[in-house]
Amino acid sequence: MRVFLKLSGVLAMLICINVSAQQPAPSDTAIPAPLADHHQHLFSPAIASLISPPPPATAVSPITAADLIRLLDAAGIRRAVVLSIAYIYGQPTRKVDNEYDKVKTENDWTSHQVAQFPDRLRGFCGLNPLKDYALMELARCSKDPNLHYGLKLHFGNSGVDYHNPEHITQLRHVFAAANGYRMPITIHMRASINQRLAYGSDEAKIFLNEVLPAAPDVAVQIAHLAGAGGYADPLVDQALSALVDAIEKNDPRTRLLWFDVTAVSLPTTTAEQAALMARRIRQIGPQRIVYGSDAASGGNLEPREAWAEFLKLPLTPAEFRTIATNVPPYMR
Repeated sequence: MRVFLKLSGVLAMLICINVSAQQPAPSDTAIPAPLADHHQHLFSPAIASLISPPPPATAVSPITAADLIRLLDAAGIRRAVVLSIAYIYGQPTRKVDNEYDKVKTENDWTSHQVAQFPDRLRGFCGLNPLKDYALMELARCSKDPNLHYGLKLHFGNSGVDYHNPEHITQLRHVFAAANGYRMPITIHMRASINQRLAYGSDEAKIFLNEVLPAAPDVAVQIAHLAGAGGYADPLVDQALSALVDAIEKNDPRTRLLWFDVTAVSLPTTTAEQAALMARRIRQIGPQRIVYGSDAASGGNLEPREAWAEFLKLPLTPAEFRTIATNVPPYMR
């Protein structure tokens, strides 16, 4: 009997060892879902119709706040920043009647959508900063209870030319106004690809030297790691490297600079691109990086799948945890 008990004890110990080897990693190495998705969009029926391709191509579907909440729940993400895409009406390649009225309507629609989930969604106003109504709309949004949290600018969609002095002057006015309203700014810095506007290190330095100083007191979030999605375009790395260099030199103008990794890690990302992104993230500092996934439309990944792709980058669990739990000022 004693022999049997001894053998049983040894067998139990071996079973425990085997089971332990198959258990998930300890909690101190677990990577949680992000606290928030810092780069999301909703599509009103009007915007969905505007950006839909002509038949027989599939039309773009509207995306409501309820739709976004379902996507967030599936990803285990509690909150999101909704960036109004009202700026699309001001795209210089479009002909839109009553443009400013439609910009206001889109911002108002986004505000009403966000208001349905006040504990989970925060809205940013959207506009083309080069339009003569830009400062007027920004002032209006600053009083909106659901959009006063920040401003979304899309330099590519708005046709911003870094080498046009009038554009830079207008950008400074808009940045200064947002700073005055204490509205953080999320910026798609990449200049228009379709218009073949110059973009790279020189343009990032123009932004750093001539535009960013106009908003010294609010967080400024650079979308897509200074690109437009993915990291295959070498011009994007040139632009980001200029900002990285300023951060590494402790340039005071970068004190409130943040970066989102929205749609930068894709199924098509190569090992070389992934390694370069990881290097840049470390140079920036993971404490300045926030997660985002973009609108779940047009081939973009949903929040859960986008986070899974991002986790493929060669970063450490500690670095991923920092990014997942970062909370920029506008979300506090």
